[in-house]
Amino acid sequence: MSASEPGEVNQTWRPSATLETLRARARLYADVRRFFFERQVLEVDTPALSAHATVDRHIESFEVAGGGWLQTSPEFAMKRLLCAGAGPILQIAPVFRLHEQGRHHNPEFRLLEWYRPGWNYQMLMSECEALLHVLLGISARFERITYRQAFAATLGFDAVALGAGALARAAAQSDVSIPLNLSDAERADPDLWLDLFMSQLVGPRLGWPVPVFVFDFPASQAALARVRADEPPVAERFEMFWNGVELANGFQELTDATTQRARFEADQDWRRRLGKQLPPFDQPLIDALAAGMPECAGVALGLDRLLQLKLGLDDVARTMSFAHGRA
Repeated sequence: MSASEPGEVNQTWRPSATLETLRARARLYADVRRFFFERQVLEVDTPALSAHATVDRHIESFEVAGGGWLQTSPEFAMKRLLCAGAGPILQIAPVFRLHEQGRHHNPEFRLLEWYRPGWNYQMLMSECEALLHVLLGISARFERITYRQAFAATLGFDAVALGAGALARAAAQSDVSIPLNLSDAERADPDLWLDLFMSQLVGPRLGWPVPVFVFDFPASQAALARVRADEPPVAERFEMFWNGVELANGFQELTDATTQRARFEADQDWRRRLGKQLPPFDQPLIDALAAGMPECAGVALGLDRLLQLKLGLDDVARTMSFAHGRA
C-alpha cells in the first residue's frame, strides 16, 4: 500500500498550533509593534546567518554546512547598529539554539529584543512591565527582588556566600537533579550549581501569579552585562519570571571593547578545556564597541513562551506553526 492511500498519510504535515492560536500569535505581534511604534522605537532586521557565533558557556549554536552560524540572539548585530547611531531599536527575530527541546524549549523560537540608549536597567524593567500590562491585560505591579533575595526566600541560604563545595553538598541533600559525568572543572564551578538550583528549585517558584523581576546577579554570571563594584560585585542584569518560567533576560549593557574581548576569550578558553563546541567570537562587535557604544539597557523576551503561558498551553510547540519534528 502506498503512503498516499487513505489511512496511510503521515499526519506530521499538520501544523503544531491551531489556527486560533496562530491568530492569537498574530495579535500578539501586532500589539508588540503598536506598543513600540507609539514609543518611537525603530524596528530593524539583522541577519539570521553570521560568520560568528556566541561563545556563551550555556548556549550551543547551530553550525551551517558550507559556512556560518545561525544566530542564538540578534544581540551582536543590533549592538553594531547602536554603535552606528540607530537610537532605540527592536526586533522580532527567529533564533536557533542547539540541544534545546522540551515543554518550554524548541530549537527555533522567536525573541523580542530591544535596546534603549541612555536608559538604565531599572528603567528597562519598568518598560518591560508596561509592555506586559498591555500584552496580558493585567494591571498589578510586578515584584522586584535581588538574586540573593530569591535564593534566601526559596532555599534559605546566601547564593553568593557559598563556594562550589558547599553548593554541591547542598544540591546532593536537595531535590536537584545533578547531571551525570560532571568533570572536575564543572564541579569546581559555583555557577554550575547555582544554575541547577535556579532552573530546578528557585525559578519554578517565582512569578505566581504576577510576574517578578530578579536582578543584580553574581558578577560571574554577567554575560554581556556591566558589573557594578559593590561588595561583592554584582552584574547589572535581570530576568523576569511568570508562573515559574523565565520569560526575559536584560542587561545594563557592557560597552567597553577590551572587557568584552576578555570575556569572550575567557569563555572560549573554558569551552576549549571542556572539549565543547568552539565558535569564533564576534570580532565586528568588538570593533563596533571600540568605535563607541552609548550607555544603554537591553532585554530579550521569549514570545513563544509568553504566548504559551497567556493561552495556558502545556507545550511551547503548540504556539508554533510547525515545531521541531514537523518543520
